[in-house]
Amino acid sequence: MTVPLHGPAFGSYAADEVSWLLKDLSHVSLEADTASREKQIQSGAAHYAESLPVEYQPDAAYRDLFATVLEESATRLATAVGVVTDLVIAERGENLVLASLARAGTPIGILMRRWARDVRGLTWPHYAVSIVRDRGIDSAALHHLAGHHDPADIVFVDGWTGKGAITRELTAALDAVQRAGGPRFDDRLAVLADPGHCVTTYGTRDDFLIASACLNSTVSGLISRTVLNDTLIGPGEFHGAKFYADLAAVDVSNLLLDTVSARFDDVADAVAEGLSTVRSADRTPTWSGWASVERVREEYGISTVNFVKPGVGETTRVLLRRVPWRILVRDAQAPEHRHIRMLADARGVPVDVVPDLAYSCMGLVRDVS
Repeated sequence: MTVPLHGPAFGSYAADEVSWLLKDLSHVSLEADTASREKQIQSGAAHYAESLPVEYQPDAAYRDLFATVLEESATRLATAVGVVTDLVIAERGENLVLASLARAGTPIGILMRRWARDVRGLTWPHYAVSIVRDRGIDSAALHHLAGHHDPADIVFVDGWTGKGAITRELTAALDAVQRAGGPRFDDRLAVLADPGHCVTTYGTRDDFLIASACLNSTVSGLISRTVLNDTLIGPGEFHGAKFYADLAAVDVSNLLLDTVSARFDDVADAVAEGLSTVRSADRTPTWSGWASVERVREEYGISTVNFVKPGVGETTRVLLRRVPWRILVRDAQAPEHRHIRMLADARGVPVDVVPDLAYSCMGLVRDVS
């Protein structure tokens, strides 16, 4: 039987913070060397969701920088959490269910749930579900959600937008569910930051540093990326993931949540102002992020937009779990990518300054095929 997973048996988040609609694959060896995995993916021999990258663990200096970054950015994070949560309440009512896209969306979903509870007095269920580029959203997870809640009440949550690939994937997947005779889910993705200008529900469109992007599982409840592999996931089963319990000593997942939540009382005025600004803005998606990615792809002679990862969060991911070619930054000394400069230096990746870059930074993946 397919049932949700909860901490502490699965993940380091408290059981009431999130229900993981995932299959526990902790006992399976899925990690592959980054370089060989990248070659397999780029050649088309394997899909990225069929295996996992080895979890890169930064050194003590980087972990110290994370702590500094978190402290410095917590107020801005809390403000964005408040704005996007109050926006979904204003536009979709109070009786909502959060479904975060595992794993980057999960800490954001927990923070939105905490804001709703602590500031607005609302208690929302929160689930984490898997979505895979080119493969769609987990149909078993959608079936579970529809069996327990009104699909109209479900709000899908992610951390940020890059060029908008997952936004498009979500819409296409939910449209397909409806065409097949299933329920209609609302495809309005809620994110903290929308620098790609591809959603209407966001806390800000600034390309700012979301601290949960700085690390991998150790800031996401010790859960791996999600896995969709036909040899492990049978019909009707949730997509899978691993619980890295062995990394508990360096886990900062709950530190991030508690640090940001502690700022909620301080940001009430900023949230009210931010909500007013967002609600009065023209939020029509322009997909300007995708257009800027296409320009960079052409200028650098890159074969596919999949090798161009825009924004602070996506650039960090390139350095943490891909084979990076180079990093582009708009401002050589911008504080929001100190950690990126540190990672690039540690991995010997060149950093180019591009003053007219549409994002604060971009990560370019090396073509190894």
